[in-house]
Amino acid sequence: MTRHSWNNGLSRRAFGLGVFGLAVSLGQGAMAAPGDGLGQAEWAQKFDGDSRLSVHRSTTPTLSTETVAATEQAIQRYQQIVSAGGWRSVPGQTMKLGSRGGGVVALRQRLMATGDLDSAAGNSDVFDSYVEAGVRRFQARHGLGETGVVAQQTLAALNVTADYRLRQLETNLVRLRTFSGNLGNRYVAANIPAAMVETVENGRIHSYHAAGVGKIDRQSPVMQTRATDINFNPFWTVPASVIRKDLIPKMQADPNYLTDNKIRIYNKAGQELQPSQVNWNSMEATNYMFRQDPGGDLNSLGFVRINIANPYGVYMHDTPAKGVFGDDFRFVSSGCMRLQNVRDYVAFLLRDNPGWDRDKIDETIRSGQRVDVKLAAAIPVYWVYVTAWGTPDGVVQFREDIYKRDGLSGGAAPTAPVAQAQQLQPIQGSGPRPQGSVGGGRRQLNPDDDE
Repeated sequence: MTRHSWNNGLSRRAFGLGVFGLAVSLGQGAMAAPGDGLGQAEWAQKFDGDSRLSVHRSTTPTLSTETVAATEQAIQRYQQIVSAGGWRSVPGQTMKLGSRGGGVVALRQRLMATGDLDSAAGNSDVFDSYVEAGVRRFQARHGLGETGVVAQQTLAALNVTADYRLRQLETNLVRLRTFSGNLGNRYVAANIPAAMVETVENGRIHSYHAAGVGKIDRQSPVMQTRATDINFNPFWTVPASVIRKDLIPKMQADPNYLTDNKIRIYNKAGQELQPSQVNWNSMEATNYMFRQDPGGDLNSLGFVRINIANPYGVYMHDTPAKGVFGDDFRFVSSGCMRLQNVRDYVAFLLRDNPGWDRDKIDETIRSGQRVDVKLAAAIPVYWVYVTAWGTPDGVVQFREDIYKRDGLSGGAAPTAPVAQAQQLQPIQGSGPRPQGSVGGGRRQLNPDDDE
């Protein structure tokens, strides 16, 4: 999933005026000399006083020949960076607009190494708006919330070595080449490490959807399959693994849990039981079927389930817990994949079904009635594992190897010498929101445990 890409147009006049303005604002008599060109801007820095440059999403699919070519170019650039000695680490301190000290100098040098900050910005020890813009760009390239604040997750990404990033690109180039052929005129690509889904049509991305994907211990599988049918207002049958790991402990803590969440119990004869008839201090519950009534406010599948043919028992679906889509860390399910803006996704899948336009989809969901629709033409679906790739506009994207499938070791950059032993002094004010936190709200029977 490229998450973002940037316009790189910059007029000569705007650049000249901007550099002059930056020099004045930093109180410096002269700007630092430009570097040797290694790791030059993957997009051009713009010194026009705007610290939040506009961003746009790439229209190039992650699984495409264009991405393969761009990744090959990225490998060449990172080979140059590694040959020149790579980069040093940034001190482990929280930094934000107004901070000062040697850590900011190290941060500037790190951002310059990968073109997130132009070398013309110099080595001031002040965390100014240009550094903030560079941090935001770096965060966007690494799938992190664009806060402009250097906190724990951003520091960790900054301090991965250039050699590790190069090997990551090389590893993923092999994966990307596997999918560089004809994948279909219309298809879906779900990149698990990026927790992002793309719908693709005529060689261009039609829509993006943030996703909640499998936890480290309940991983989403890599596979090639097809979307076959859609269930509107579905029941949810609780899997045996979720009964053992989640449902029994929740009932031990709260005897009203099943009733409050509209989950019914059935024995093998199809007879409904009351929660009080089950011994929750044992594994007796695993002998029964648990089914949650339809309803988007509580049902763990939300309003829609999209079935995909596979031997793993996983599928794609809506969710009542929309808050997770705003989090950096979206590895929260039992293997299934839940989707942001699921109605747009369903509209893409049902385009060839007569009468199933967006109004019909919305009407069906509002009805609350179970409706099953078979796709007129099955849509190819690819669940892939890509942690590094380039885009045609020169941006290089990285994601954490959350399932440890890249097979790489090491990764910690050497410690940077801190110029000016000066404590970082951030401006006063409210701190940044925690990076990688999971959204709050009322907790259901782990609405992500849905395989």
